[in-house]
Amino acid sequence: METLERIQPNRQVMAFIIMVFLSQARLEPIRYSVLEETESSSFEAHLAKDLGLGIRELAARSARVVSDDDKQRLQLDRQTGDLLLREKLDREELCGPIEPCVLHFQVFLETPVQFFEGELSIQDINDHSPVFPTKEMLLKIPENSQPGTIFPLKLAQDLDVGSNGLQKYTISPNSHFHILTRNHSEGKKYPDLVQDKVLDREEQSEFSLTLMALDGGSPPRSGTITLQILIIDVNDNAPEFVQTPYEVQVLENSPIDSPVLSVLARDADAGNFGSVSYGFFQASDEIKQTFSLNEVTGEIRLTKKLDFEQIKSYHVEIEATDGGGLSGKGTVVIEVVDVNDNAPELTMSSLTSFISENAPETVVAIFRIRDRDSGDNGKMICSIPDYLPFILKPTFKNFYTLVTESPLDRETRSEYNITITVTDLGTPRLKTEHNITVLVSDVNDNAPAFTQTSYTLFVRENNSPALHIGSVSATDRDAGANAQVTYSLLPPQDPQLPLASLVSINADNGQLFALRALDYEALRVLEFGVGAADRGSPALSSQALVRVLVLDANDNSPFVLYPLQNGSAPCTELVPRAAEPGYLVSKVVAVDGDSGQNAWLSYQLLKATEPGLFSVWAHNGEVRTARLLSERDAAKHRLLVLVKDNGEPPLSASVTLHVLLVDGFSQPYLPLPEAAADAAQADPLTVYLVIALASVSSLFLFSVLAFIAVRLCRRNRASWVGGCSVPEGHFPGHLVDVSGTGTLSQSYQYEVCLMGDSGTSEFKFLKPILPYFPPQGIGREMEENPTLPNSFPFG
Repeated sequence: METLERIQPNRQVMAFIIMVFLSQARLEPIRYSVLEETESSSFEAHLAKDLGLGIRELAARSARVVSDDDKQRLQLDRQTGDLLLREKLDREELCGPIEPCVLHFQVFLETPVQFFEGELSIQDINDHSPVFPTKEMLLKIPENSQPGTIFPLKLAQDLDVGSNGLQKYTISPNSHFHILTRNHSEGKKYPDLVQDKVLDREEQSEFSLTLMALDGGSPPRSGTITLQILIIDVNDNAPEFVQTPYEVQVLENSPIDSPVLSVLARDADAGNFGSVSYGFFQASDEIKQTFSLNEVTGEIRLTKKLDFEQIKSYHVEIEATDGGGLSGKGTVVIEVVDVNDNAPELTMSSLTSFISENAPETVVAIFRIRDRDSGDNGKMICSIPDYLPFILKPTFKNFYTLVTESPLDRETRSEYNITITVTDLGTPRLKTEHNITVLVSDVNDNAPAFTQTSYTLFVRENNSPALHIGSVSATDRDAGANAQVTYSLLPPQDPQLPLASLVSINADNGQLFALRALDYEALRVLEFGVGAADRGSPALSSQALVRVLVLDANDNSPFVLYPLQNGSAPCTELVPRAAEPGYLVSKVVAVDGDSGQNAWLSYQLLKATEPGLFSVWAHNGEVRTARLLSERDAAKHRLLVLVKDNGEPPLSASVTLHVLLVDGFSQPYLPLPEAAADAAQADPLTVYLVIALASVSSLFLFSVLAFIAVRLCRRNRASWVGGCSVPEGHFPGHLVDVSGTGTLSQSYQYEVCLMGDSGTSEFKFLKPILPYFPPQGIGREMEENPTLPNSFPFG
């Protein structure tokens, strides 16, 4: 027991603990009785009614009858609910001399698990007659024996029990002897021959009598033996055993021919009458096969292996006989000591090979354990490995259920190999292992999972239709149809987006295709959701975001915003001849619908009426004077400026710029008010000269201004507002911000105004007006406005 206390009780069930019946088991067994030798299938007991169960319930719950031993002698008719015999029952074969003879059985219902205990009592019938071991018995009686002397005789054996067993002995009528039936402590009945009168060998030297054994059946059965009695000469002392009974314990695993013990009997007579020999007295065949007795020494030895589980003790009658024919009786009680020679047995009653994952506590197996040994050798411990998600529960006597401890997860483990170990507490310990395999069936409890939460794909604009642009991938940890993934496009958040006409997805492998050519200038980023759904029931799904970035291609030439080249009257820039080198003549403004380096613009002066007079800044398109102007320079100049992007290959556009050199247009060439005041104080001649000069200059200036105004009004065809030409109508709002590339960093308007102030005229040149234009919709507005207005708001 100290060893037992050291055993960790974790998940082990002590088989030897007396289990309290569960609520599903009856507290009292159901009891039936049947006569032995009853024909099979003829015994009927209304088992379903006695258990309080319905006929349909028996079949639905898979009811069956289980016996304690391995033989199925009873059967349950599920159609009628009757308990029937499978075979004839022989009480003597089943129980031998044991009375009462009870066959224990259990009624087992699987779903839910429930047990009922039952007992079938087998009643004896008088089907065996008493039988003597031999047909003749020889008895030697000295002639000097006195009346009343008792001579033990060999007993008869009757396999029946109770009232059908052996009851009494009788002897044929005679004048010298009668029979006395003696009850032994074991329940056997022994015949004793009692002498009634003095014997005279000379008168009658022998007797031949018939000994009869009678049982208590109706009618009674009998068995007879012939008793030969020889009258011999006087032998005064019969042998006597020094000890009776003898008691000895023998281990059941003792080897054959090992000594058991030696008996000893002494005889006070001398000579041949004092010589003692030993022999078995009325020994059964089992005793004769198991033991041998030395006639001279009285030593008993084993001649057959002992088995405690079959026979636990032997009562052996030993007879010691002297040379004169007198004998004495002694008893040897041999106790068989159990050793741990039987390993535990495990019998599987019910087994479930497939368990659905996520199922609650489920019964996997129902089994029974048994050990044929006794004591600690028959006490058992039942266990399974600790790391498995299963537990053992005792249910009824030595029945156990193996149940799941918690819902299983097939994705974590799909198969369990469970070893059920039954160990006894004998020395040495014996164990039995039983292996079962449990397969976990899949349920659709895992949604498909994308390898990425979002995907970024790139496609160059102007792609070919049905171009494979990338793939999405999702995996499902389930199995079979629950793991088969199909892909689909999710409805876009913007209902105006024609997603179905732009991209498609292969439902089987998640490959994405562009259905038509994409235009970077019209659509730069396309975002949409994709879904992955399995084929389980119900189906599970997940989503991922796909972002398709359209890469720009150099498919747009630069577009010149100013000056416009629309076939109308050319734009003429006015430059005073007094302009210093680097004077800003005009600014070529251009945009490119592409992006990145495809929209980086550079400017170049291709042709000029007079080379070297003007220059174009390469990065911003400003046209400036390269040197001082002179009187010899022509008044009109024509400049051809090339605008080129940085794409591969580069695209370009050209613009023609007209420049008019004018005199007295700038402030230094106009008379100042202070000079006129000084002239008024001069002499009259000087005043007259100044007035004449001012009049001619004013008239000339007025003529020039009127000429310029007419030209501007014709070109712009716009109304005058406060002396400034202001454009009418919608101004394009799709200019693209390309910082530091030579194009405008934002949309510009320029105005040319002539203002009068106290006789002073000022030319306000290229003053920017900053309106707000949305940065998007370049391509769309260019398509909507293919022809720009004739008059552009640059003056």
